[in-house]
Amino acid sequence: MSKPLRTFIAVQLSESVQMQLRSLQQSLARLIPDVKWVEDDNLHVTLLFLGDVDTRDTVEICRAVTKVASKTPSFRLTLSGVGCFPSMARPRILWAGIGEGAEQLTAMHEGIEPKMENLRGYRREERAYSPHATLGRVQGDTDSELIQRAMATKETWQGGTSMIREVLVMSSEITKQGRIYTPIGRAPLSIEVDVD
Repeated sequence: MSKPLRTFIAVQLSESVQMQLRSLQQSLARLIPDVKWVEDDNLHVTLLFLGDVDTRDTVEICRAVTKVASKTPSFRLTLSGVGCFPSMARPRILWAGIGEGAEQLTAMHEGIEPKMENLRGYRREERAYSPHATLGRVQGDTDSELIQRAMATKETWQGGTSMIREVLVMSSEITKQGRIYTPIGRAPLSIEVDVD
């Protein structure tokens, strides 16, 4: 049996939006201790986390993603606001929200997920898909009220616009230097639209 590949499906954010997210992380890091911030190169929006996938399934995954992407026009994605999972009262993951483009991301998620249910080991998430960009993961027992106060200062944060023209199938490898994400498939969206 081949070695499993930790796999997810995502869209990439523009460099300018990534810069805005890095600035947001730096600002929050001054207010919230003990957060493992997502590395600069790994800021993206996940459509679907597949977990450990048999490498023999990656061709079928890429094919299914390409089929959905080919029916989706390219679109603008804006980042705005912040929040926490599972809730502000119990913050474990800090995230930046999606404004424009959330509908398209949700539609692609809903188009791709049923095609993944026959994968060896795939389990559907119990909670509904909520598009976001993960900023960091809370480590230890940081005071939730402190986190709530810090996040409230960024309630109206705006992160700019990315043009989404493709969906990526990515592998994730955990190393001593952090997570390394590598594209194993690229699925272009159907129609090119220019940003004004």
